[in-house]
Amino acid sequence: MKKQDWILILCVVAVLAPFFIPATGFFDWFNSATANHPYIMAFFKFAILATLGECLALRIREGVYNKPGFGIVPRMMVWGFLGMCIAMAMVIFKTGVPAFLGSLGWKEAAALFAAPTLTWGKLGVAFAVSVLMNSIFAPVMMTFHKCTDIHILDNGGTVRGLLRPMKMREIFATKVNWDVQWNFVIKKTIPLFWFPAHTITFILPPTFQVLFAALLGVALGLILALAAGKSK
Repeated sequence: MKKQDWILILCVVAVLAPFFIPATGFFDWFNSATANHPYIMAFFKFAILATLGECLALRIREGVYNKPGFGIVPRMMVWGFLGMCIAMAMVIFKTGVPAFLGSLGWKEAAALFAAPTLTWGKLGVAFAVSVLMNSIFAPVMMTFHKCTDIHILDNGGTVRGLLRPMKMREIFATKVNWDVQWNFVIKKTIPLFWFPAHTITFILPPTFQVLFAALLGVALGLILALAAGKSK
């Protein structure tokens, strides 16, 4: 391990330590802030953690956490926006899917999903929420992220470059590796990783959902960044 790896580990420990020290009250503050300002907290949570996942992927591929043109700040801005979208999608699908199941005849789906105890019924509803959210929302979100990733690299990794109009037609037609985007990112990671990962998320108590979603933010950034390297 290099010096930069130890610095990252120490920073992560310093950030996580307050969560495990009750006297700091940080854990209660974090939960309260998430409940009262869910979208603001989602912005910062994903801006930090998902970008960290991308930096880890860069470290795996090229041996560094950052490089000229990589654009950490623009990536944080994009992930913050996507984090708010993900938080919105979770609310929509957690509310809508149980109602949808009820319309199909499973009248107790909403009650089972809201129950504090884990049952096979609750697990089934959670799995349905995960499958529909990741089948409908995730492909669009992941493809949009891929386009922004290309846009950031094409504009030198600067904030000013991020704010330039995206050449969506050119990016879609010539710069997205659709073989990797479809056959790996969408076709493999969604059913094999995100279906079960978000099923676990939706059966956890709300407090642990917050922390688990944060960890998944790291995994999401890591997976998408590794896919970017795979396409090269």
